[in-house]
Amino acid sequence: MPDITTTYMGIPLKSPIIASSSSLTNSVENIKALADNGVGAVILKSVFEEEIVIEMEKNMNKMFSENHLYPETMEFYANDDVEDILSSYLRLIYECKKQTDIPIIASVNCVTADNWTDFAKSVQDAGADGIEVNVFSVPSPDEEGNGKEGNYLEILKAVKNEVTIPVSIKIGKYFANIPKVITELSENGADAVVLFNRFFSPDIDIDKMTLISSNVYSDPSEYRLPLRWTALTSGKIDADLSATTGIHDGKTVVKMLLAGAKTVQIATVLYKKGFEYVNEMTFELEQWMQKHGFETLDQFRGKLNQKNVSNPAGYLRFQFMKHINIK
Repeated sequence: MPDITTTYMGIPLKSPIIASSSSLTNSVENIKALADNGVGAVILKSVFEEEIVIEMEKNMNKMFSENHLYPETMEFYANDDVEDILSSYLRLIYECKKQTDIPIIASVNCVTADNWTDFAKSVQDAGADGIEVNVFSVPSPDEEGNGKEGNYLEILKAVKNEVTIPVSIKIGKYFANIPKVITELSENGADAVVLFNRFFSPDIDIDKMTLISSNVYSDPSEYRLPLRWTALTSGKIDADLSATTGIHDGKTVVKMLLAGAKTVQIATVLYKKGFEYVNEMTFELEQWMQKHGFETLDQFRGKLNQKNVSNPAGYLRFQFMKHINIK
């Protein structure tokens, strides 16, 4: 059989398929089941900056004055035992490392580098193999165009100052210049960049005239966005790239690896088809490798990124033409 082992952020993985951060990765039982079904690593369900800050900053009035922490968020956490949330999170890392043999990567969802980043050291001490920092905040109309990009770098540097384990940054698609952001993150020490995070998307119920949540699951067609930007940036930066969103089968795993991704991250397909489906995705990957004579992932990884594809302009095309042929 082909060898599908790889490394991610320098961490050895038995497979490039990673279970991304979700409610499915919040228990030892689930993570053991994911490991048994062949995932290469697990990204734990995120702990939020608000949770960390509330434990570390006992003065609620001060937190209400911070413009990045919202009153409804404070009200939610004020009624919960935040200290127990954080201790449970660290205990989850410890137990997962003790009971499984796959890398466990912690996840922090944040919008600033303020007050919380020394918690990263606790995550490292609990045994996490790495940290994925999921960053996003909604731009304001009076903000400079590059304001958010600078925030990403500030967060990255603050976390890197606290830990020696590898750090990945999970970014969104709302940048004027995505390749520049990825390059700057790599140049400033990101061990990996994850393309792209998936956000809560509001919708409107026109009958009840209320704000509701839209579909939280990805669609299989959505892989094309991370595919493009993976192909455009892989091979040009030192950081690894991990592709996520819309990866629902083994064929799409192959496409992402051909574009240059080091790993892929999946969630929706785990909800819809169960943990066992990882085995089918792995089988598809191995069958494709056998068919094309590849013994390792490195033999074809990046083979169709912009640097190597016969028509590199195909990745730069955005407008439809009357006739398109980019073979």
